Amino acid sequence: MAFYPINLNVTGQLCVIIGGGAVATRKIISLLACDAKVRVISPELSSGLKQFIDQNKLEWLPRAYMPGDLQGATLAFALTDHPEVQRQIATEAKELGLPINIGDNPEACTFQTAATIRQGDLLISVSTGGGSPALAATIRKELEAQYGPEYGDLVKLLSMIRQLTVGQSSSQEKQKLLLESILETNILALLREKEWQLLHEKLLEILPREINVNSLIEALKH
Repeated sequence: MAFYPINLNVTGQLCVIIGGGAVATRKIISLLACDAKVRVISPELSSGLKQFIDQNKLEWLPRAYMPGDLQGATLAFALTDHPEVQRQIATEAKELGLPINIGDNPEACTFQTAATIRQGDLLISVSTGGGSPALAATIRKELEAQYGPEYGDLVKLLSMIRQLTVGQSSSQEKQKLLLESILETNILALLREKEWQLLHEKLLEILPREINVNSLIEALKH
């Protein structure tokens, strides 16, 4: 089965998770990192989730699933240990036309989550279509070692430069060439080592004079 990759904005959107174990904990942490509104329905919670309850970062209904629990949700996750409950959740989601992730049945999911790496706004996802989560996790670890925090800084820098050059008299082609010329330098290494003075000098060489390099550097430091 081929899944269509998509990045979904769930900021402020209700995501309902049925289940409170280790798998649910991983999903919830990822959703909270995206500023989703999370509601967990489970008689018990893993110890890793209790801190979020104490911080009022998620809503917990300490009971078993009941029909109607998915009303108003944008995404739903069926992550219980009970096959019959899983089927009931899947049926309700289908009736509502609601995207559902079913922990023990990849083929019945209408969406799947991927193993991800985040460095600032850089997001790298790895999926095996549910065939081998262990392999996806192994590849994620390999990529995490390759793409460190400096890549997040690089994305931030390129984004700021792009915003500053959008709408200028220069053409889109010139803007593209400018950004490509930055990528061909040693700027990534300078970001990795936080060589701010050398980075300042390099950007002065490359960027148009009207761009305030000092402001770019200060933004990267914070």
